[in-house]
Amino acid sequence: MKCIVGLGNFPEKYVRTRHNFGFLAVDALRERLRFPDFKSEKKIFSQISEGEINGEKIFICKPQAFMNLSGKSVGEIFRFYKMDPSDIFVFQDDLDLDFGQIRFRAKGTHGGHNGIKSIIENIGSSDFPRIKFGISSAMRDSVTPENFVLMNFSTDEWKQIPKLIEAGINKYLDFSGLKEVLENKN
Repeated sequence: MKCIVGLGNFPEKYVRTRHNFGFLAVDALRERLRFPDFKSEKKIFSQISEGEINGEKIFICKPQAFMNLSGKSVGEIFRFYKMDPSDIFVFQDDLDLDFGQIRFRAKGTHGGHNGIKSIIENIGSSDFPRIKFGISSAMRDSVTPENFVLMNFSTDEWKQIPKLIEAGINKYLDFSGLKEVLENKN
């Protein structure tokens, strides 16, 4: 069993903000995997799309607690299904990477990201893999980090989002071994 988590903020007004890169990524991944639409699961404070690949159950999760409480959702799934930290995979934004950079990490600290910090606190481990999408730009120096992450992407950045998300998803599929499985299905 695997849980793929996209970090973001749930009210509609945040859809095009920098902090929502994770939600955008799992929306695209859900479509690529042909999983069903997300459904609200109030008990675990999430929107969930559930599917199966090669007999393994996979949850795609969009926590519906604000970013700083994302771990509450992930922790509920983690404990209920008695998962290992390595069964969790996270798509996140990263303020310390320039826009357009994508980085894979097999594990690591929260690096100042409050959503990751919350997950670490709630599952008791930082040993889970993640894809980080860079969001930094020249504007970062003139705005507080809290305000910067909630700013909308520029028009030019927004045009690049689909290809960046596709690249991030491909990194995940390569890491997970699912790329080969999906190619053999087609």
